[in-house]
Amino acid sequence: MTRSELIARLSERFPQLVLKDAESCVSEILTAIADCLKAGNRVEIRGFGSFSLNYRPARTARNPKTGEKVAVAGKFVPHFKAGKELRELVDRR
Repeated sequence: MTRSELIARLSERFPQLVLKDAESCVSEILTAIADCLKAGNRVEIRGFGSFSLNYRPARTARNPKTGEKVAVAGKFVPHFKAGKELRELVDRR
């Protein structure tokens, strides 16, 4: 499902929401999650899952084209862990 499909489904499910309102709702939720992660915090949505940051330490990689060694700096990457209810729902599929 893409962002635009989510917005369309939300506006179909709740007819009182104009498409622009549904779009701003989705945008606001995603922005809030991103801002929380940017601040280094964890986001938990009960029944769905949690978003957190994982640290990937610095390492030496190889350029696949030339085979030359390249230093890659350490970085934080977003991580999603599905909640128990979501895992069970998907498992019953």
